Amino acid sequence: MKNILVTGGAGFIGANLCEQLVAKDYTVTILDNLSPQIHGLSGSSLYKRVKNITNFIKGDICNKNDWEKALKGQDAVIHLAAETGTGQSMYKIAKYNHVNIVGTSHLLDLLANKKHNIKKVILASSRAIYGEGKYRCEKHGVVCPDARILENLKKRNFNLICNKCKLELQLLATDEKSKIHPSSIYGITKQQQEQMILLIGKSIGIPTVALRYQNVYGPGQSLKNPYTGILSIFSTRILNGNEIEIYEDGKESRDFVFIDDVIEATILALEKNQVNGEVINVGSGVPTTILKVAMTLKTLYNSNVNITVSNKYRLGDIRHNYADLTKIKNSLGFKPKYDFITGITKFVDWVKTQEIKEDKYESSVEELKQRGLIK
Repeated sequence: MKNILVTGGAGFIGANLCEQLVAKDYTVTILDNLSPQIHGLSGSSLYKRVKNITNFIKGDICNKNDWEKALKGQDAVIHLAAETGTGQSMYKIAKYNHVNIVGTSHLLDLLANKKHNIKKVILASSRAIYGEGKYRCEKHGVVCPDARILENLKKRNFNLICNKCKLELQLLATDEKSKIHPSSIYGITKQQQEQMILLIGKSIGIPTVALRYQNVYGPGQSLKNPYTGILSIFSTRILNGNEIEIYEDGKESRDFVFIDDVIEATILALEKNQVNGEVINVGSGVPTTILKVAMTLKTLYNSNVNITVSNKYRLGDIRHNYADLTKIKNSLGFKPKYDFITGITKFVDWVKTQEIKEDKYESSVEELKQRGLIK
């Protein structure tokens, strides 16, 4: 495979991926609509970085003609373009479904019905499809609990409990065989993307892989978008001298995986055949609490902003989830190279070189409050 189409290739993950693909002598074509929420009105620095080293098509995955144009002469597709973020998906439901599901269906419709040279499709999926992660109950063994009960959240009981015995559950790493039960519209759309791509790929004989990315971060991620990327949100707050409000008790955790590790895993999935037709986790394999993220950023920026733990909660949020990396280590030989402190230090060093962006976080929170999604 020589010619690679990357949808969403001007975005954070996409731009870094395209640069590495070009460095490996692939011929890269980008299909990207340059969404203003991500790139601003004049185009982001990411777009400017990649437009001159790739064949750039400004187009929309929701437009079947743009797909048809972009697919000409391609050997593989890495499908990154999507609406992202759990909170916004809970009220922009039609948009998330249209972009993520209908947009992907156009690709599959063309692959099933038109002549093409596509030999592989890689999908950027998400840990959001799992909903809550995997746990152990002292009495009932391994469980994958459903979404937290609203009545418990109202009482500020944030931890997961066993549905049968009501004992508090102990967190485990989430493997690919864990229960799929997304707790947001975004997660549902990523699940459906996976199902469509794996099913159609199998039926028409095109190898497909769904990469379940954890929380990807690093230099280059958007500092404009207040709906995704908690490191960017907190950084923008700190650099504008605004306090950080942490929901729940601050002990909720995520798996933060550095961008360079994500790019390595994605290229391994493209070049190797061991995980064809399968789903695979991509993460650091380590849970990090949101309070630790905020405190680390405060220290690295040498800031004196207040950090408050509010005990508020957001509907659609999960308590914990971190990746079991056994499969990707055994099948692709992947092992993360960046621990959290190393990665976040590189991220902060990059942010310090950037123009301080307007803090739009409070307006995004107000949108969620108006819709009853923050309690």
